[in-house]
Amino acid sequence: MYVTFETFIENNGAQLRAGLVAAFGPNIGVEAAADAMAYGWENWDRLKKMKNPTGYLYRVGQTSVRRQTKPQGYLPAKPVNDGPSFEPQLAPSLEGLTESQRVAVVLVHALGWPLGEAAVVLDISVSSLRAHIQRGLEKLRVALKVDAHDI
Repeated sequence: MYVTFETFIENNGAQLRAGLVAAFGPNIGVEAAADAMAYGWENWDRLKKMKNPTGYLYRVGQTSVRRQTKPQGYLPAKPVNDGPSFEPQLAPSLEGLTESQRVAVVLVHALGWPLGEAAVVLDISVSSLRAHIQRGLEKLRVALKVDAHDI
């Protein structure tokens, strides 16, 4: 249990933000995290007693986004010249995944999170997370025309 909200945010704020950015893209995800943290601050007396306050605040952020607007895309449409290069069809392929699949794949495979940490932030079991990852990767393989045996 966390005694203060500040300690909780120091330990969990980056994970919460990363999860929401993975779900909704950099602009909307950061706003969703800010909304979730503001809610957390206002309701800390109740939240600090919860088993998984990070997962709860993740859901608060999701709700905030859905009330305000529909996401307009996960990644920027134009490639950044000085950024890392990647398959041009990756962004539209990621957008074609369900939110659960996209978040699971990005957190675990793009950001390198351990399965246990990603499952806690998303407030799902590790087996559910694995299922989202498996389905998401299969959809990406089909969309990008990659044979699993070629990997």
